[in-house]
Amino acid sequence: MSSPDIAAVQLGGSPDLPLLVCGPALGTSATALWSACAERLADAFHVVAWDLPGHGRSPAPSETFDIASLTAGVLERIDRVLDERGDPGAAFVYAGDSTGGAVGLQLLLEHPTRVRAAALLCTGARLGEPDGWRERAELVRTAGTPAVVELSAKRWFAPGFLERRPAVGGALLHALQSTDAAGYAGVCDVLAAFDVRERLPAVGSPVLAIAGADDVATPPPMLREIADGVPDGRLVVLDRVAHVAPAEAPDEVAQLIRELSGADRSPSRTKVRAAGMEVRRAVLGDAHVDRAVAGTTEFSRDFQELITEYAWGSIWTRPGLDRRMRSAITLTALVAGGHHDELAMHVRAARTNGLGVDEIKEVLLQSAIYCGVPAANSAFRIAADVLAEG
Repeated sequence: MSSPDIAAVQLGGSPDLPLLVCGPALGTSATALWSACAERLADAFHVVAWDLPGHGRSPAPSETFDIASLTAGVLERIDRVLDERGDPGAAFVYAGDSTGGAVGLQLLLEHPTRVRAAALLCTGARLGEPDGWRERAELVRTAGTPAVVELSAKRWFAPGFLERRPAVGGALLHALQSTDAAGYAGVCDVLAAFDVRERLPAVGSPVLAIAGADDVATPPPMLREIADGVPDGRLVVLDRVAHVAPAEAPDEVAQLIRELSGADRSPSRTKVRAAGMEVRRAVLGDAHVDRAVAGTTEFSRDFQELITEYAWGSIWTRPGLDRRMRSAITLTALVAGGHHDELAMHVRAARTNGLGVDEIKEVLLQSAIYCGVPAANSAFRIAADVLAEG
């Protein structure tokens, strides 16, 4: 079986930097999926992405292919890039989403000396059920890729993402509509047969498995299986992310790739502050933050910057806990410290972050045992007033 012709696109960085190879999800183009993330990595990597057969810049396949021949085609293209860089046969860092992650696993298993480290996003050692892939392949062969746009829009993006970032979502869905039917169906056939679960212990390179908390296609337990199955694996779950993490959360994904590869550079205070302000607004709401900013004086300015930079920019932005968990911890700490002035604000924030009324009640009950009944009594009163606001 011959290898399909795979096209590559350079997304950022200069050829004198270490090579980062990025792989796409089924139905996407490398440019639509990885461009935002690549912009954030261009100072540390020469970022080159590849397109699946019949997707993006890759031509439609002329014959059938399997995971082995697809991976061989990808490696052939990477080797041409390395030759052009004057670095033939060199190892590289790899990052792949969904089908791109499956190809990453195949590279790790079949070409272990070529991959220094791999970030595998929104993927699995086995993806879905074979019959489901065969049915989707038949649908697309009959009706074309527009037939799966609605399904993909529901599965690719976390709730509210298309409303917040319509240009990003629109570019990905346009790439899907433009995908060749034979190429899409051919990849479905590949995924129907893909299963490397029993081979995970043979992976020798460091692997970072990145899951989206809202991903229904490849939920976090599938990424946990990879992280636990390889000798050197770690799992990170990204809050408010579904199946196309590089496009949904480019800042977080870029930072995780830096850390994995050893290219982490501490961000500037300006970037930390900007990231903190973004999270602060997302959690507390624009109206609250606008009031706080408007009320800032020369006397309080440094304190406001301290909060934004260190509390929101350095802690709330970390990937290790989702925002629901951080809200639960924050409520407990505020009860323990008797910080009632802050409690109402963070009850509202907890609701924004997805904690239900019953969950907030359980947090306060737990706090009553370990922080004291009088403190929890005051907390229940404050929380009840906030929750009554609707």
